[in-house]
Amino acid sequence: MRNKTGRRFGLWNRFVSIVFGILLLTGGITYVVILTAVNMDLFKHMEFNFAFSMSVAILLSLIIGSAITFLVGKQILTPLLKLNHASKEIAGGNFQIKLETATPIREIKEIYSNFNQMAAELASIELMRNDFIAQFSHEFKTPLASIEGYAALLQDEALSIEDHRQYVQMILDSSAQLSNLSASILKLSKLENQDIITEKTRYRLDEQLRQALLYFEREWTEKNLELKLELPQTMFYQNPKLMMQIWLNLLSNAIKFTPPNGRIEVGLFKREKEISVSVKDSGIGIEEQVQRHIFDKFYQGDSSRSENGNGLGLAMVARIVKMGNGRIEVTSTPGKGSEFVVSFPVENAK
Repeated sequence: MRNKTGRRFGLWNRFVSIVFGILLLTGGITYVVILTAVNMDLFKHMEFNFAFSMSVAILLSLIIGSAITFLVGKQILTPLLKLNHASKEIAGGNFQIKLETATPIREIKEIYSNFNQMAAELASIELMRNDFIAQFSHEFKTPLASIEGYAALLQDEALSIEDHRQYVQMILDSSAQLSNLSASILKLSKLENQDIITEKTRYRLDEQLRQALLYFEREWTEKNLELKLELPQTMFYQNPKLMMQIWLNLLSNAIKFTPPNGRIEVGLFKREKEISVSVKDSGIGIEEQVQRHIFDKFYQGDSSRSENGNGLGLAMVARIVKMGNGRIEVTSTPGKGSEFVVSFPVENAK
């Protein structure tokens, strides 16, 4: 506390000393000029006490100037000292601190407002980091617990061959789940460290969408899903690998959450300023409160949408779309289905 007080008074003393020194220097120069003028008889037609009067005026100006300096300096330095203290709190990890913006100085008010916004952003990032760690731990814990449990059961010598095969398969499935989760996290981490999309090339977007659909041919055939395609020939200039990740994720979700004998529609539309791809299904739909977080990492909504997923697919989709200066929108009605629309600027359609 004593150290902080010493620094505070040190800053104040330096400020006052500098301003007072300027006032004293100005007053001294003025006094010398007046004395020189008197000695040169420049005031010979005036009374001699003019020099004395000017000296008194200079002294009074120094006193008044010092008082003004004290008041103005206090008004300016106090907010700066508060800002300095708040910055140290931020450096110490306290992101909840907030500065009151009720000050008559517009510049200080603007600085305080920017500081509060910065603190709020840092608090949000810290919350996301903690949430990510918690969710990451949970996602890894589930398959690990499954592997541990079934491995323990395999030690039973009286286990039947059928149960043995089943437990081995469960261990393999959990291992694959861990592998997919690790791969997804690495992909998302790489994407988040990129600002722009590189390795662009010109290709047929409609053909790429057909290839993405064929990738899931077994899945939509087994569920007897009706497919409606509207894919006019469209040239596209983008990174085909990253774009394929978008379409595979959206189509995978559409097929996964659409019941047997359902319907999936895939459309490609070129408008005046953008080119859009729509993936629409007749599945279970998404609740409104879930839609607000559906692009968050590890978020899977309610239990009906958490099957065979790690909550990273749509987060990757959103990141890729943002990198490409595009946008993604979702509209959904619970029990009736969902529609995802990905749009990119028309200059990508070359």
